[in-house]
Amino acid sequence: MSASYRSRIRFVCQTLLPAAVVFLALPVALTAQTVPPALESPAAGPPSTGPNGEKLPGMPKFHEPAPYDIDEHTGYKEIFDGKSFTGWDADSSIWRVENGVMVGETLEGKPKGNNYIVYRGDKPRDFDLKLQMKIEKGGGGGIQYRSLTGLPWTRPTPKGLPPYDLKFMMTGPQADFWFPVRAVTSSFTGQWYSENTMQGILAYRGQVTQALPGQTNRLVARIGDIQALGGYVKTNEWNDYEIIARGGVMMHIMNGQLMAVFIDDNKDSVNNQPGFIGFEIESEPCKISVRDIWLRSFDK
Repeated sequence: MSASYRSRIRFVCQTLLPAAVVFLALPVALTAQTVPPALESPAAGPPSTGPNGEKLPGMPKFHEPAPYDIDEHTGYKEIFDGKSFTGWDADSSIWRVENGVMVGETLEGKPKGNNYIVYRGDKPRDFDLKLQMKIEKGGGGGIQYRSLTGLPWTRPTPKGLPPYDLKFMMTGPQADFWFPVRAVTSSFTGQWYSENTMQGILAYRGQVTQALPGQTNRLVARIGDIQALGGYVKTNEWNDYEIIARGGVMMHIMNGQLMAVFIDDNKDSVNNQPGFIGFEIESEPCKISVRDIWLRSFDK
């Protein structure tokens, strides 16, 4: 071994290795965590000193989140003024404003087919939507979101009626809400349904499902029994309805109870694109009432 090679080895052993050992021995606490102040909780005990001299905060206490509150509107904007359909597209033969409430109504013996009221003021992808809704007399409908208008309609127009006006017809994800005329229709409320596509129901009430690229949706978990969860739905009364949409995750919540979750991991899926919010009325007779509609967008 040459003298110069021995000299280089000596340099590594005497200079670089001790520095590396010192670096590796540095306490992890030197890399500070960043915690949003609003999420911090009081310490359960006083600060202490770690084995390497680092300062350790007292561990946080366990604490409950703020309670459920449909009327908590921080960061939201109200998208229905209770006086007019400013910002909305609606068929005036079906939809009206009455005592501060958005009302859609169809009459027995007078078929109308599917019909929608469309909010044109925003086209969000990631959002929270809060509102109150009730269904009376029969029929059903739901809340459209990430939806489009103007697309060809896949079901026939009821006999004797003119073709659908496509500017009122919405295609895309829907949070269902049906009057319990029959057991099967009552079980629809809360589920994840794709309107006017070949996807159909992708998460029944009580299910968390997921679709991966190139695969059908699969059951990930159960929230609860489909019939038992119907006990959270109020008939002929106001119901809180909330939709949370973040990326491929879409959640339906009624009266503070999670009803269905669909996770679409196909980034180019129609379900993952920005779209309109709206409401559907279907079948007759049916009366749908909506009020206190608040939207919080997370789109950049």
